[in-house]
Amino acid sequence: MRPFMNEDFLLGTDASRTLYHDWAEDLPIIDYHCHINPREIYENRRFENLTQAWLEGDHYKWRVIRANGVPEEYITGQADDREKFQRFAEVMPKLIGNPLYHWTHLELKRYFGIDIPLSGDTAEDIWKHSMEKLPALPVRDIIKSSRVEVICTTDDPTDNLEWLTTLSADPDSAFKVFPTFRPDKAVRINKPGFVDYIHKLSTAASVPIHSTDDVKAALCSRMDAFVNLGCRASDHALERMIYRSAPAGKVEEIFKLAMDGHNVSQDDADLYMTSLMVFLGRELYKRNIVMQLHYGALRDVNAHMYDRLGPDTGYDCIGSTECSLDLARFMNALERTNELPRTVIYSLNPNDNAVIASVAGCFQGPETASKIQHGSAWWYNDTKEGMERHLTDLANLSVLGNFIGMLTDSRSFLSYTRHEYFRRILCGILGQWVENGEYPYDITTLGRLVSDISYYNARNYFNL
Repeated sequence: MRPFMNEDFLLGTDASRTLYHDWAEDLPIIDYHCHINPREIYENRRFENLTQAWLEGDHYKWRVIRANGVPEEYITGQADDREKFQRFAEVMPKLIGNPLYHWTHLELKRYFGIDIPLSGDTAEDIWKHSMEKLPALPVRDIIKSSRVEVICTTDDPTDNLEWLTTLSADPDSAFKVFPTFRPDKAVRINKPGFVDYIHKLSTAASVPIHSTDDVKAALCSRMDAFVNLGCRASDHALERMIYRSAPAGKVEEIFKLAMDGHNVSQDDADLYMTSLMVFLGRELYKRNIVMQLHYGALRDVNAHMYDRLGPDTGYDCIGSTECSLDLARFMNALERTNELPRTVIYSLNPNDNAVIASVAGCFQGPETASKIQHGSAWWYNDTKEGMERHLTDLANLSVLGNFIGMLTDSRSFLSYTRHEYFRRILCGILGQWVENGEYPYDITTLGRLVSDISYYNARNYFNL
């Protein structure tokens, strides 16, 4: 029996242990997609306790605490921080097989030097020990100690980017922070608040908006402001991939209908969204920005809790819409005019792995290795088995050696151990394939593959 989470955790063969410890363990981190708050980086926030560091805004943790029958008061409510931590600790022993169990204990080990498994019985000792360590762990020190070189935040076009502007001007920073352009609210024409958002966009861009051309001009203005701060990528969260072409006049009619306060049907919304997404793809290409497409999430399915808590609180689930035709048509529309940007595609549905890999293979180009990427196992898929499945499908149907690797997709500054988790899983898979005689034990070639996937491919792909 192996000890729990020792230095060879998840590394089951000699080859995997060599690959991880010699070729991956000490590499820097490029976190090219996350949701951390740049203001907290600028202000170098210090967390008062583990509840603040762990449970604020983390819907992964909220979901498992709810599943343990805990009242909402002890999750997102006004209960004492220590009591909230206790409720999280009490569910931990039940999370065998859940990545949260591994993530939690990697974070305890790496940032606090704690090797004791978290439970209701050990919560008090761990709480006290962490309280001794936290004063020496402001967020910039967490980032530096994690060997993070680049952070790409996620930002709305209407954001004033003041914190990112200040961070970019800091010559002494050990890491870089770049904005990511996420124009979802300008695209979702049939969602509540669209009209108010367009007015907000108009103000942010100093562009009067009376037409779809004005929307596009305002978005371009804001995109340029992002580029001036080093923006390397956009991000687009879609329930499903959509491609429904329409004459420009029809799209203009739909926009005016929405701006006049009328409801827009889903069919009309699809026409508007297609027009705007194709436009954005072309503008991203002109500016050499990577386009990230996230789709397959059904958002806010519990209407009662959405009304109570709002979005991003743990009430989203996997969608099952078949998207291969629309994904291919969307990319083809950009390719036909030679304006298809480097693109990373993520689906929340693991059944889409083969679809994404097969569509991506139809649109590769000479600009860079694997110009069209199947993005890392996302959200409900970033489990051990989900990552193993993703990596295996990617290897089967594409070029695994060109993969740009892991990201945190997190709101927590303690989530950088997810890169370690991914690297261990990657080395475990490659080591097992070598053990099975499926690939020669050429440690230099294998080591370079691991180093590239863990770090260098992302650095090159995002022009860092």
